[in-house]
Amino acid sequence: MMTNIDKNSRAVLFRSRLATAITLAGSNQSKLARQAGVDRSTLSQLLKDTGARLPNAQLVAGCASALGVSADWLLGLSDRPEQAAELVAAAMSMTQAPRTLIDDAIFAWHQEAEGYKIRHVPAGLPDMLKTDAVLRWEYEPSLGKTTDQAVGASRDRLQWMRQARSDYEIAFSECELTSFARAEGYYTSIPVALRRAQLENFRDLNAQLYPSMRLHLFDQRQLFSAPVTVFGPLLAVIYLGQNYLVFRDRDRIAAMTEHFDGLVRAASIPSRDVGLFIDKLLAALP
Repeated sequence: MMTNIDKNSRAVLFRSRLATAITLAGSNQSKLARQAGVDRSTLSQLLKDTGARLPNAQLVAGCASALGVSADWLLGLSDRPEQAAELVAAAMSMTQAPRTLIDDAIFAWHQEAEGYKIRHVPAGLPDMLKTDAVLRWEYEPSLGKTTDQAVGASRDRLQWMRQARSDYEIAFSECELTSFARAEGYYTSIPVALRRAQLENFRDLNAQLYPSMRLHLFDQRQLFSAPVTVFGPLLAVIYLGQNYLVFRDRDRIAAMTEHFDGLVRAASIPSRDVGLFIDKLLAALP
């Protein structure tokens, strides 16, 4: 937000920003005068003026519209040159999501947020921590031959996380992990050997990567969360199934961060106890 400035300073800033906008738009005074509906001499005099003169609202609006910037920015009332529609589009966008969650868009967002804390609620179990065998069991029916690419991508993401300077927190349903261990619902057909190896992998990675990676399990009977990832203060992404809904405005990112932190505070199995909980699930396997 711009600080309050006197009329003379605002006039100087207006002329400077108008000249900058003309250059960036590849325009000139004659072209802008035609588009804004004013005489070229009026525009020329305005740019050459050294006093505190400011144009009327009609002229400011015409110039802003012709140059693709906001009137507030020209007048020094905003630090953002984008027009309102562009700001809304930048604050929220829809990105296509393939069947697997370990795709290029997700990886690019991870890289963008390197050094910040990443908060993640997966759609099921976190793909990045799955064994190759479980990834193949889950994705081969829909991905076929490209499953190998998904498996390779998952390994790349895990390796990136090991080397990155980002803290990584993952919160998911205690019921999801229990259903997996018992081969219930979605996991009905998964062999016990795959389940055992996967649970051991979860437990071992949880121990190896702590505290830079922390797992939290919440009780889905008490709390619900859509699949969401918050990439530090930069963006928040909700997974819709076929698309990602991407938010970059500060208020929505803060709201989703608070939502995630609420899942952590209310976790039925906090990060320090996740290893013990997995050991109990392993002990119950046939």
